[in-house]
Amino acid sequence: MGDRCAPDTTENGPHMGVIGPAAADPIEHSGIINRESDLGVTTRLYRRRWMIVFLFSSYSLINAYQWIQYAIISNIIMKFYKVEAFAVDWLSMVYMLTYIPFIFPVTWLLDIKGLRVTALIANALNCAGTWIKVASAKPSLFWVTMLGQFMSSFAQVFILGMPSRLASVWFGANEVSTACSIGVFGNQLGIAIGFLVPPILVPNVDDMDELAHHISIMFYISAGMATAILVLVVIVFQEKPEIPPSQAQAQARNMQPDEYSYTASILSLLRNKPFMLLVVSYGLNVGCFYAISTLLNRMIIEHYPGEEVNAGRIGLTIVIAGMAGSLICGIWLDKTKTYKQTTLAVYILSLTGMLAYTFTLNLGHLWVVFVTAGVLGFFMTGYLPLGFEYAVELTYPESEGTSSGLLNCSAQIFGIIFTIAQGKIMDYWGTLAGNIFLCIFLLIGTVVTGFIKSDLRRQKANQQVEVQTVSTITADLERGISPPEILKENMCIQCRLRTTTCLPVRQPSHLSPN
Repeated sequence: MGDRCAPDTTENGPHMGVIGPAAADPIEHSGIINRESDLGVTTRLYRRRWMIVFLFSSYSLINAYQWIQYAIISNIIMKFYKVEAFAVDWLSMVYMLTYIPFIFPVTWLLDIKGLRVTALIANALNCAGTWIKVASAKPSLFWVTMLGQFMSSFAQVFILGMPSRLASVWFGANEVSTACSIGVFGNQLGIAIGFLVPPILVPNVDDMDELAHHISIMFYISAGMATAILVLVVIVFQEKPEIPPSQAQAQARNMQPDEYSYTASILSLLRNKPFMLLVVSYGLNVGCFYAISTLLNRMIIEHYPGEEVNAGRIGLTIVIAGMAGSLICGIWLDKTKTYKQTTLAVYILSLTGMLAYTFTLNLGHLWVVFVTAGVLGFFMTGYLPLGFEYAVELTYPESEGTSSGLLNCSAQIFGIIFTIAQGKIMDYWGTLAGNIFLCIFLLIGTVVTGFIKSDLRRQKANQQVEVQTVSTITADLERGISPPEILKENMCIQCRLRTTTCLPVRQPSHLSPN
């Protein structure tokens, strides 16, 4: 790619935003004046952005699959490794525990080194974890399988906070919510496969040698996929597009390195009351999802003995419905920008779905459980990208990786608490009491969400530029300068700053004379 401002084969061509005077109500750290000149800022959407987001979804998938692959066959893993249920629960909870101490150094690394370095580290760790597990398919090697799971959980720290950052860096203002949903989609699909595949690959047999063979096959499949994706990331994954996709991203790029402090960014986020309320409500919702996913096998087996495969299918139903919910919510946000209203509505419906699931689980009809689990998953799992995108809106221009990291840290903390507490409640009082426990905290999360003040800072930044663009073009028209001449003049000035060659400029179709 040459460093020129003429359009190439990119999608939608260049987009101009003319920078005028500063807005009356500027957003902190995101002033829209170019202090060296009054030039317009070119934005462009590259088709390769879709390849980048789908590649990210692929390695997020293989990592998320490993999170749940033990828990959904927990009774079989207990028998094979001769360990207690709580030990198997930790194969899932290690993903949550590892995230908490490492999220801050990892988000710092994401801010300093960027997307590509973070992606390479994530895939190297993920690949290493899968191959360590290959060596653990013996009853006496539970500690080795835990080590492999720890490596994969460490990789997750480099993955969970990336969807909103990747969406902002590569996608236009009207696409970011959809792109973030696609990024989360990969994680959800991985969990769905984790629910479905292990019960099929590892049947509940009594012969330990045969069981070891089945477990080994499961591990080899994971290792092969992780290795292939690592190679693709090394070859294909790029840091960022040459030209920013949105005015907000252009402003972020213009921030000088000495203007950014990671510590100051963290402190700014902690002082942001609407964001901190979102951190709590997001943690409560997603923490409940983590607890349900980890303990699903135990819930189903208690009421429907011998239904390990159907337990996996119910988990699959939860996540597939959630994937549909994620995409629909992302598209809805891009169209309406109604962040608080949508988030609150989805939260209320998540609580409703959880109540329906709780009080129908013990009716003795599996088809009813499938239906209520699907409703629960559509809204509870569909909430994930809503939280990410709402956080970016509330915290702009702070780093998307940092805000997402704090959200996920809250989710991991609540996930550990809820999983341990619900597991103990189920041991003593049964699944009904355990699920009511989660319903109470979803109700608290709904109330907290209602108190969030909706301050959409990123939308304000983009709208300020659009208003200034219209004002500048109107003023130039009054001076007798036609829109195509304005665009060509501004773009050619940029070319002289960026390169000595100015290629022919394609006139935007909506400005073409009749």
